[in-house]
Amino acid sequence: MARILVIDDEPDVVRLILKVLSGRGHVVQTARDGASALARVKHEAPDVILLDSDVPKIDGAEVCRRIKTDAATERIPVVMMTSSYIDIYDVGAEGGPDAFVVRPFAREVLANVVDRVLFRRSVARA
Repeated sequence: MARILVIDDEPDVVRLILKVLSGRGHVVQTARDGASALARVKHEAPDVILLDSDVPKIDGAEVCRRIKTDAATERIPVVMMTSSYIDIYDVGAEGGPDAFVVRPFAREVLANVVDRVLFRRSVARA
């Protein structure tokens, strides 16, 4: 069981993600914008972050950069959700996400990507 923070402002997408990941035994929390997400990351230290590239207040690329360049949060895996393959190339390598999911995505794809980043995190800790 992992603690997963979903950062997305689209209720239908959040409901789908909650259903998929809760059904796999994960504890899922949500944030609707980049500013509140950064505050939650600092206080709750999730095991994985699912981050929409286009969230209000602070965009996904900047949220990811801040997480990945902060010593307290840099090891938290970030999976960026995007609606375009072009967005993948716009996010720089430094401070970039650990994985991407292009929307719309199949439930199995989302679950597999989360499993993969959780596995990599467990190997890195060992």
